Amino acid sequence: MTEPTTPPGLPRRLIADPEMVTACAARDFTRIFSLAKSKAGTHASRIARLCELTPSRVGEVLSGQRQITNMNVIERIADGLQIPGHMLGLAARAWEQPRIPSPCRPQTRAAEEVFRPPHSVESRTNDLDDILAIAANTKVTPGTLRSLQTSIEDYWRRDDEHGGEALRPAVIGQLRYVLGVLDDTTDPHYRRVLHGIAAELARLTGWTYFDARQHSTARTYFTQSLRLARAIEDRTFTANVLACLSLQATYQDRATEAVTLVRAAQDAARNDGGTPRLMAMLSIREAFGHASTHDRQATHTAIHEAQHHFGRIGPADEDPAWVHYFDQTKLTVDTGIALGQLGDANAAEPLIHQALRSEPETNLRGRAFHSFWLAKTQLQRRQVEAACSTATEALDLALAVDSPRVTGHLHELRPLLAPFHSFRPVMELEERLREATG
Repeated sequence: MTEPTTPPGLPRRLIADPEMVTACAARDFTRIFSLAKSKAGTHASRIARLCELTPSRVGEVLSGQRQITNMNVIERIADGLQIPGHMLGLAARAWEQPRIPSPCRPQTRAAEEVFRPPHSVESRTNDLDDILAIAANTKVTPGTLRSLQTSIEDYWRRDDEHGGEALRPAVIGQLRYVLGVLDDTTDPHYRRVLHGIAAELARLTGWTYFDARQHSTARTYFTQSLRLARAIEDRTFTANVLACLSLQATYQDRATEAVTLVRAAQDAARNDGGTPRLMAMLSIREAFGHASTHDRQATHTAIHEAQHHFGRIGPADEDPAWVHYFDQTKLTVDTGIALGQLGDANAAEPLIHQALRSEPETNLRGRAFHSFWLAKTQLQRRQVEAACSTATEALDLALAVDSPRVTGHLHELRPLLAPFHSFRPVMELEERLREATG
């Protein structure tokens, strides 16, 4: 008689556990291994064997002494522990495909057709998410909600630092998971909080597609986020999503639509007692829309309103977490960008330069984006050597993050460089731009 064998990987109930979902989304392998050990009894030696690692290396990860960032190792862990690829920001793994049963009896051609995978990889991943959510029968607790909120904060941090391309599969996976839990939750309070979390995840997904310049898909997720926010009458978050849609319209050269959307956002925020910081951010977004049409008076009016609102910020304000990023540095650089869009390089350049000096070094995408604007204003002021140096810094930063939006901006420098094509720093920069952006 054949002895039963231990099933490969981790139990499905653990894979569907919210703590595990959050740990995988953050690629927190210390937490992943710890959960495998504490909740599934999978000891370090077995983890090592399944993932083709040495026991000492697993021990170092468990103790927090070693981080895992190598993609080959991450893929081995996904395969060894049977963690679906999307949970770790990977493509669907080969073992996630539906398996054809062993030929215990002759198979007809018709039977083979039945077992042929009928759906795309994405459809199979959706099905797996649904199955795991149902099997988990997750009971929502305050800890579950805190864990999900913490993961969203981490997603935004990683998006700022590295761009959203590699992050997107994990965010989409968690969005589907939250929507599944929401379907099975009846408590009104928990349902409201889950609606808010799902709205944040949908907005973040839309943002990653926007950053990838996939505008149609981005708009679909932004619209989903709007519906989720409206379902719980969260007017403040509705304003946030409308502001994202306004910025997207600005990028698509639909300035009238951009202004209409951000004014709708301002109305929604005011009706819900929007804080001065939030109203300042929305005013700057309006300035972007007006600057795109070169409406100088309307742009300066919106900038003045932003500065007025920002001056009213107080320590007792109950700002939503998602607007904390809009600080003095962000107000300064966005004001400079709006003035730069107007063509007022003399006013824009010192503001952007000042903001870059105080911007966090870890915000690689933001620094790349703002360095591009600084280089552009320097070229407009005919500070060619300084512009080439700044543009080179922007290019180096852009190559360190995965952001087609930033890379697209670098193309805009080429016509501005043309009048100075014989200047050696310009020739060197143009060569690098050709190599990097095609």
